[in-house]
Amino acid sequence: MDYEARAKRIALLILDVDGVLTNAQLVFDSQGEVMKVFHTQDGLGITAAHKAGLKTAIITGRETEMVRRRGLELKIGDVYQGAMDKVQAFQELLAKYRLLPEQVAYVGDDLNDLAVLTQVGLACAVANAVPDVKERVHFITTREGGRGAVREVIELILKSQGKWEAVVEAYMLPGKQEAQQ
Repeated sequence: MDYEARAKRIALLILDVDGVLTNAQLVFDSQGEVMKVFHTQDGLGITAAHKAGLKTAIITGRETEMVRRRGLELKIGDVYQGAMDKVQAFQELLAKYRLLPEQVAYVGDDLNDLAVLTQVGLACAVANAVPDVKERVHFITTREGGRGAVREVIELILKSQGKWEAVVEAYMLPGKQEAQQ
């Protein structure tokens, strides 16, 4: 089955953070807090995904205030931080939304994403993912993590489902744009 056929069935998009929503670099401020840079096109893509009825979640091994804030800002329904067992969080999401694994897409970049990537209906790797991840996924983005790769996956899913054009048209209406990026 090709990745576009897989994308048609997706109801939930799960994202890793470091290397997917960010460029994988960690910058620490003078108090030791981790600073992260997020791409606005990914943010607007997540907002568009919600408008089209796609649920979103984050599962990340690291725990930071930056991710909590970004999740709230973008209205991401479920944010699992400090998830040393990403499969457990994945299974909780399946139960919560009463979904089958084939209705879920996951975007990852490194070895700690493999356990979930090998179970979902649409496994995606960002362009700068490690080779062992790229070898085991259905779709590899042309854009790198933290540089619009998530937006690319969202467009793939919504275009495959015939929902993208309605999202674009909604942004053309005066006063109907949601600015969250």
